[in-house]
Amino acid sequence: MMKTRVTVLLIAALFFFSGNGLAATKIKLGVVTKPGSAQNIAAEKFKELIEQRSNGAFQVKIYHSASLGNETEILQQIQMNTIQMGIVTGGPFDTFNPISRVINYPFLFKDNAQADEILDGPLGTQILKSLESSGFKGLSFSENGFRNLTNNKKPVNTPDDIKGLKVRVMASAIHKAIWSALGANPTPMPWPIYTELEQGVIDGQENPLWVMEVYKFYEIQKYLSLTRHVYSYHIDVASLKWWKTLDKKDQDMIQKAMYDAAVFQRRDNRSKDAGRLKLLKEKGMEIVEHPDVAAFRAKVANLKNMDLYQDPEVKDMLLKIMEAVK
Repeated sequence: MMKTRVTVLLIAALFFFSGNGLAATKIKLGVVTKPGSAQNIAAEKFKELIEQRSNGAFQVKIYHSASLGNETEILQQIQMNTIQMGIVTGGPFDTFNPISRVINYPFLFKDNAQADEILDGPLGTQILKSLESSGFKGLSFSENGFRNLTNNKKPVNTPDDIKGLKVRVMASAIHKAIWSALGANPTPMPWPIYTELEQGVIDGQENPLWVMEVYKFYEIQKYLSLTRHVYSYHIDVASLKWWKTLDKKDQDMIQKAMYDAAVFQRRDNRSKDAGRLKLLKEKGMEIVEHPDVAAFRAKVANLKNMDLYQDPEVKDMLLKIMEAVK
């Protein structure tokens, strides 16, 4: 009887320490947005997939709603391995890795399929690899989607309608340059921005349609123009310091789980856009569905000659992508 008890206890102990108890590797994952947002959907899908595929050997804690700070601060914590992973909008990577800014180039991709072709292909892989010099392991690209302009002053059909508008932008040199070229007064500001819009500190903002829905900007913004001026991406990253502590099998499993989560999130995001547009109309927003995109393109055509793109590696990557999307 005693021998049987000892055997049972040994089996129980082996099971407990095999990835379902204290031995589980904890992953802290930071996002700046609230549940239901694009970043969170990718994060929650990753959590589901990696916990399932690892049989509980990895357990993910999602820190949402800027509980760890803004996106720049999240990236700094990932660099230090204070947190292990993050799903971060592309803009804030500007200050860490200049090559990533090429994706933010205005009117670069004509549609979702073209964005996927580039970012899931060799050029996207090269961009992710470049992040290692800044202490990040680039895993995949999820998305915000194509960005559009809202404001509370007037309908925007052409760049002339933008002159003087105080538009919130991300902490990104290229985003600030885009709106300066279009004649706006770009104002870098961390997320969230509902109060600043409501109080008139800023006139407008630019984001994909899901943002207008989830953050209820239809309550405080009257006009929406479907400018689709930038394809807004997330880079799904891990701390390189942490990544190097993992064995190859676990690295491959995490890489695949995050890529699958990103693909799931992109499809989910795109499938909802028609419904979002309908909702925004029903909520009373006046929507310019066909602004003069050619005029917008002309205004920003020379941005490739900016200092931002003169670093040889950055310029080379931008020209490669421009050639690939012709």
